[in-house]
Formats: sequence, C-alpha cells, structure tokens
Amino acid sequence: MRRYEGTVYDSSRWDGFELRPGDIIIAPPPKCGTTWTQMICALLVLQEPELPLPLDRLSPWIDMVTRARSEVFADLRAQTHRRFLKTHTPLDGLPHDPAVTYICVGRDPRDVALSIDHHIDNTDVDAFLAARERAAAIDGIELEAVLRGSPRPEGAHDRFWQWVDDETPATRVGSSLRRTLEHVETFRDAAADLDVVHLHYDDLQDDLERQMRQLAVRLDIQVDERRWPRLVGAATFESMRSRAETTAPAGGREHWIDPAAFFHRGVSGQWHELLDDADRARYATRVRTLASVELIDWMHREPID
Repeated sequence: MRRYEGTVYDSSRWDGFELRPGDIIIAPPPKCGTTWTQMICALLVLQEPELPLPLDRLSPWIDMVTRARSEVFADLRAQTHRRFLKTHTPLDGLPHDPAVTYICVGRDPRDVALSIDHHIDNTDVDAFLAARERAAAIDGIELEAVLRGSPRPEGAHDRFWQWVDDETPATRVGSSLRRTLEHVETFRDAAADLDVVHLHYDDLQDDLERQMRQLAVRLDIQVDERRWPRLVGAATFESMRSRAETTAPAGGREHWIDPAAFFHRGVSGQWHELLDDADRARYATRVRTLASVELIDWMHREPID
C-alpha cells in the first residue's frame, strides 16, 4: 500500500487493523461530503435519528494522528454494530478486502477548493497540534516535524489558484486539485472483486432521500418504511449544522473556532462568485492535464469551458 502522510494524518495507521466482513469504509477526498456520508451511514446502520455518541467516535478517522491509534482501535473492536469507518486515503493506500464496502464521494473540485479554504480558516491549529502531541505520547511514537507548505496568499482568488496549481505529490498533501482527482481515480480503477460505491455531492443535494434509499440497497440494509422520514430529516445539512457539537469531526471548540461553521454553506456552484471567464478557461486547461475526460465530466457535472 502507498503511504499518505501529512500533519494530521498518516495512512500507515491502518497497519494491523483487523477488518470485519460488512465493514463500510467511507473514503472521499477532503471536503467532498465525508461527514455527510458518515451521518447517512450512521442513520442507516443504527436506524435512529439521535446518535448514541458523537459521530467522530462512532465513525473514527483511522488515519488522523490527533487521537491515539491504540484508543481508536480499542473503540472499534468494542463496537457490536456494523462498523462505518472514515478515511481520506485513496484506495491504493487502504487494505483491500472483498468483504468490505468502500464509499467514495466526488464533488466539483472548484467547490472543494473554496470549502477547504474556509475549513482552514475555521481550524484551531494550536489545538490540533496539541492533540497530535498527546496522541503520540499515548502511542509511544516520535513525531516527525510538522510539514510546512507554501504560505497562504491573502486573497481568496490567489488561494484558489494556489490549491489548483499545487504540484505536491498526492502522498504528501492534504488537499489540492491533483490530490482530489487522483484520489477519486483510484476508486474508479478499483479491482473488479472490490465492492465500491460512487456517490456525488450534487446528487445528495438534489435528492437526499433517493440517495439514502439507494445506498441502503447497496449496503443490504432493510429500513422500515415508517422510519424513513425521520432518518432523512436527521441527515439534512441543516439538521447536522444544528447539532454541530456532536456531528462535526472532533466536535467541540477544542479543534474548531466555530463547530457550526464546519457546515458552512454546503451548496454547489460557490465558485461562480469567485471566477471570471478567464479563470474558467485557465482552470479547464489545468484540469485537463490531470485527469481523463470521463473523470472530469463526472466530477464537474457541467461543461468546464
């Protein structure tokens, strides 16, 4: 498996983790609807609109180094319900098991860029780094130096292009256009014997109930018809924002300046407010150097010219 490593994640943490038949690995690129998909899976598996634990404890991010690996593994071993795990690692960095279902979610990368920009602004970096040190102490490992990227430009427009033009190898960057496209491509190229579900952020927005029902079928989960209205209601963006203390990753003010702001606007097409025609042409040229026509069309859902 390839190793993907950054300041707050390390895919090598999967080493030694024992998968169970029926496990669900939720594995989108960052800011493509991961938390939304985790919530949907939680509702389908548990079939109750109120979660018994914070979402990030029910569905921990195994790669995330801000929580001790030993504690995460212990929690998952103790779970008796069908497990649904989070990762931002591409498929070539994950264990392959035909008895497991992998879910990858795509989104227009231009919206991903704006979402990751807001995500960074809302992050309490000092709290993340402190948690990273505590977790390393518990696991008895020595941390490598924090990876420092290029300084962030002042304006949102320049930050967008920094993200788009970033040539850092996918194994060493948390999010970029290259990393986002390469990540999704690994799942499109999955071996025939793996069970991979492809979702798109726009489809979740357009018809959430239909997507939840289709996913339940793919996961072979039976849901009483009377439960559907409450489950779908609990999976809406607005409902998740209203319960941000338990639905946001690492929910609480220890990691986020404002947990509710983690669920920012959550809509598609935000990039229209930032990019003019020249920007659109420049973006189209760039994205065509990174991905196939088929992947570009699927991710963007509209002509990019």
